[in-house]
Amino acid sequence: MKILYVHQYFKTPEEGGSIRSYYLAKGLVEAGHEVTMITAHNAPYEVKKIDGIDVHYLPVPYDNSFGFAQRLWAFWSFVKLAKREARILQKHDLAYVMTTPLTTGFIATFLKKELNLPYYFEVGDLWPEAPVRLGVIKNKWVKKWLYSLEKKFYFEADKVIALSPAIRNYIEKVSPNTKVYVIPNMADCTFFEAEYSVGDFSEHNKFQITYCGAIGKANQLEFLINAAEQSKAADLPVHFNIIGYGSELKRLKNVAKRLKNVSFYPHSSKKCVKNLLDKSDAVYVSFKDVKVLGTGSPNKFFDSLAAGKLTIINFDGWIRNLITKNKCGFHHDPHSKSGFVRKLKVFLESPELLAKYQRNGRKLAELYYDKDIQITKLLKILNNEYKFEVTDSEVYILTA
Repeated sequence: MKILYVHQYFKTPEEGGSIRSYYLAKGLVEAGHEVTMITAHNAPYEVKKIDGIDVHYLPVPYDNSFGFAQRLWAFWSFVKLAKREARILQKHDLAYVMTTPLTTGFIATFLKKELNLPYYFEVGDLWPEAPVRLGVIKNKWVKKWLYSLEKKFYFEADKVIALSPAIRNYIEKVSPNTKVYVIPNMADCTFFEAEYSVGDFSEHNKFQITYCGAIGKANQLEFLINAAEQSKAADLPVHFNIIGYGSELKRLKNVAKRLKNVSFYPHSSKKCVKNLLDKSDAVYVSFKDVKVLGTGSPNKFFDSLAAGKLTIINFDGWIRNLITKNKCGFHHDPHSKSGFVRKLKVFLESPELLAKYQRNGRKLAELYYDKDIQITKLLKILNNEYKFEVTDSEVYILTA
């Protein structure tokens, strides 16, 4: 099958960031499919062959520091250029279109209407629900228009791939007749070799907590800084590492400059992230206290599981239920002045319990979230296999 894959932010392991589409496209190629990727980058037009994937890079500059108007311009520019590129490319059998942003839906419906190409629509974030709840989109007419578009994009899709059970539930309410499948983000259990904590923690052997990923308004990393302040006040042997990039990085560094137990690292490759996680004991996953953000499927959570780390989160949702049920991490109330320290001390004082939780996380990754399992799910969906074995079942079976 010839598959046209559309993802505005396609990345390779060497580039770092979210590489889900790289794994899925590579898996499709290895299964015998021909995959053409349409994406964008901050450089002139270019075509590359990457691990069997024909990648067409369109010249659409984008940066996490862009304001709202700049982002909209980047989104619409990609839609325009991607449509033109799709017309030029030879006939395909299926399109796989990945959000965000929601504007990629215009590409999907264009492919269906103008090129007679059915499409799968992958949904990783609830857009426009998330920006509406965050207060980014306020005009009632714009909101009404965006919600109508969202419903149309789901309805026109041959199938929708949701990255979490919460997203699946939302889409089924918005578009009841749409076929929705869950393929979460993935744990690379081959790349990450679980490194479990050993020994007592002290001033010379500090407990390392790492955050890796976007540093934007939605991530609300002030919660992590507050946790660092609590740890310092309680004289805990804990150090916090932040690796990533985003619009809030400069401001966050200013907020944290008085704290000696916080270090910053620049956005880097997946290998550099692995090296930092190898030296870490826990991974911190952070989101702003807005309910819709708890529906997502953050990469850093699955990296934490694969690397065998204690997972610490500050938001509610399906991931909180998952780590609680499987005893591989804990949730803390980011507004509490002592909750973080109280919960973390349990693991600082019991290395055996910490190691148990870390092993539980790795086991969860191997059984349900390994990248090979997610690739197999996609291949089965392509082949219209509706029944999955228990060992590679949909995520919601674990969280019901």
